[in-house]
Amino acid sequence: MSHEMILILDFGSQYTQLIARRVREAHVYCEIVPFHIDLDNYADRKVSGYILSGGPASLADPDSPRLPASFYRQEQPVLGVCYGMQLLADYHGGQLVRSSNREYGASTFKVIDDGLLFQGIKPESRVWMSHGDSIIRLPEGFRVIGSTDSLKVAAIADEKRSVYGLQFHPEVHHTIEGEKILHNFLYRICGLKGDWTTESFIDEAIAKIKKQVGGGKVLLGISGGVDSSVAAMLLHRAIGNNLHAVFVNNGVLRKNEFHEVSTLLESLGINLHKVDASDIFLERLAGVEDPEHKRKIIGNTFIDVFEAEAEKIGDIDFLGQGTLYPDVIESVSFKGPSVTIKSHHNVGGLKEHMKLRLIEPLRELFKDEVRALGRALGLSEQFVRRHPFPGPGLAVRILGPVTRERLDVLREVDAIFIEELRRHNLYDEIWQAFAVLLPVKSVGVMGDERTYENVVALRAVTSVDAMTADWARIDPDFLAHISNRIIRHVRGVNRVTYDISSKPPATIEWE
Repeated sequence: MSHEMILILDFGSQYTQLIARRVREAHVYCEIVPFHIDLDNYADRKVSGYILSGGPASLADPDSPRLPASFYRQEQPVLGVCYGMQLLADYHGGQLVRSSNREYGASTFKVIDDGLLFQGIKPESRVWMSHGDSIIRLPEGFRVIGSTDSLKVAAIADEKRSVYGLQFHPEVHHTIEGEKILHNFLYRICGLKGDWTTESFIDEAIAKIKKQVGGGKVLLGISGGVDSSVAAMLLHRAIGNNLHAVFVNNGVLRKNEFHEVSTLLESLGINLHKVDASDIFLERLAGVEDPEHKRKIIGNTFIDVFEAEAEKIGDIDFLGQGTLYPDVIESVSFKGPSVTIKSHHNVGGLKEHMKLRLIEPLRELFKDEVRALGRALGLSEQFVRRHPFPGPGLAVRILGPVTRERLDVLREVDAIFIEELRRHNLYDEIWQAFAVLLPVKSVGVMGDERTYENVVALRAVTSVDAMTADWARIDPDFLAHISNRIIRHVRGVNRVTYDISSKPPATIEWE
């Protein structure tokens, strides 16, 4: 990409991705790289500034991560956050001391000097602190521009060299003025224009795909989710019918999903190959209870079906994937001096002889950017905002063996739950909602008869990134209404429970 850009050097902070999200939200392109990357790789890119992330290390430790002296000789502006600020102070000759107690949490920040970084910032505001070391002597050329009650040196600046440090996290929402501070760094200090928009991405991505693919054919697996559908639309815009999108019905999709997604994509002109392989998948899954085994069977069967379809189409040159930026970041090791990349194959395990080149049009985007891209490409709001759905589908939401009968029960329950969430305007407030069919039966009473039937669990969570999640506090009257509707309308269910576990220690999915 020929955009102006910010490079974020990662020292292992849990918030590094969040810094990138905030920078992108300000319409500035950025990338996260390990702190030890060779910056010569970026010599021909328009790097307009650097942000040094926080991290768990202490500079009192001789093995703590450092940057080479050459980094400090470059002329672009630098913003150090937490560990990043201490690194700057240490290199430039400041003195640090290991604090007796690590400060972590909300603090009141006071602006001492509202130069470029703090222009338009309130004199006092809440910030989210995180540090184990403190600066007790400033390096030459630096001055203190902000403090808190417990920390004299909470923000530093050397305006001449355009080097700034913050002992708090501007990227988290607990820091009230954080967005403005980052905005000031990007626009007032780095002098950026903010040219990273959905429209500019579409234009550049299409040009890039055309150049990469030429007259070749691209094979893309459609899962029914947002990522693969948006990837399909982008590829379709670029290469038309040279895109061969393959949508496999694996027998464990949600109610009417195969039909609905197919209709949607075909209405958008996408060259779609629909393959109903549900019989093969369900035969192979028969009697299997172990969740890992289920996943393997579904993955391997998908590859078999996908390859058979690829052979029918013939002369495929590229394999398209809906890989997103978090996948790319997670596949880079930040631990040692060598950068190891593990391949993130959504269609993992394709046989060697296919020798397909990979094309990943969304690999620079976060999930919210993919959703914005989907809207710009003409996907409906209802589709763009769909909750995540696991690759192995309903197979890992049926605890115990997967059968057609149990799938039918779960599909009906799930459809009622989602329909009611949409009807009561709760769907968009929830990160993910679904039903799970449990491997137990319970006693119930229907009419004058005792029943012995299935138990289902409903799960709804709120989350930002799925790394952590909390159970959604849904109105008990609404839950009662859903429960009654499920038990009345779904044959074979006589008990409904609601899962109130958070992640951690539980996971979002049950299997």
